[in-house]
Amino acid sequence: MKVLLPTDFSNNAFNAIVYAVELLKEKECIFYLLNTYTPIVYNYDYRMSAGGGLGKLRDVIKDHSVNKLKELKSKLEDKYVFTNHSFEIISSFNTFSEEIKERVEELAIDVIIMGTKGASGVKEVLFGSNTVHIIKNSKCPVIAVPDEYSFEKPKNILFPTDFNIDYSEDQLLVYKTIANLYNAKLHILHASRDRDLNSKEKINKEKLQTILGDLKHQTHIVRDQEIPLAINEFQNNHHIELLMMVNNKHSFFENLFFKPVINQIGFHLSTPFLVIPTKEKNQM
Repeated sequence: MKVLLPTDFSNNAFNAIVYAVELLKEKECIFYLLNTYTPIVYNYDYRMSAGGGLGKLRDVIKDHSVNKLKELKSKLEDKYVFTNHSFEIISSFNTFSEEIKERVEELAIDVIIMGTKGASGVKEVLFGSNTVHIIKNSKCPVIAVPDEYSFEKPKNILFPTDFNIDYSEDQLLVYKTIANLYNAKLHILHASRDRDLNSKEKINKEKLQTILGDLKHQTHIVRDQEIPLAINEFQNNHHIELLMMVNNKHSFFENLFFKPVINQIGFHLSTPFLVIPTKEKNQM
């Protein structure tokens, strides 16, 4: 498995890296430690300059990035002695989102695992701007790890869905990997609006059941309750170690996580969040 681990060398980023290594300790993995840098003075003149003062500044910042990545790699190799894991470093003068897009395609990345906020994260903000952009636009699954979250084996995974998604086997590969590693149970949560499933939703539900096969799963139906409140209530009543959703623009996903209303309904992310891209994703 190929795992991309973006880092700005913050505690939040390191915590997400630790989570990734612990989560996949039984899986053969290549972990790519990625740091991008774009100095504040980066502009047209800076890009066109060659060998001047700004060019030297770029070299200094590059050396800092590479050295910090080497220190991080050494720290992880000393801390973890899993023979099925290897670490590679990537330091790039590029924007964060563009570099991730390029590396996902070039390296055939299976999953991105990152912290929810960077070095300047604000406690009241659910996701940092980089995390939001990657979650919304990534063509591969993303696991966002909350600040200071301590690793727990994901034995119970919560999957809220409105059954408006045409699920595919490929979409759920990362989930199935985790489920098989930990014999996890998937809790499918459907909040209905006091009506039965329509024909399309029934077909999608049956397809999901087929894809899950023998993996442990259970469907929970909640009536007349908003999805964020249903998620909060379920997590309050059950110990959930991983939240999973499919990022489908035609479902409730974007309204749930990327609208101001989230601050009004009191939704709080306290567990790692696996976001699976829709099959229609074609750009970063």
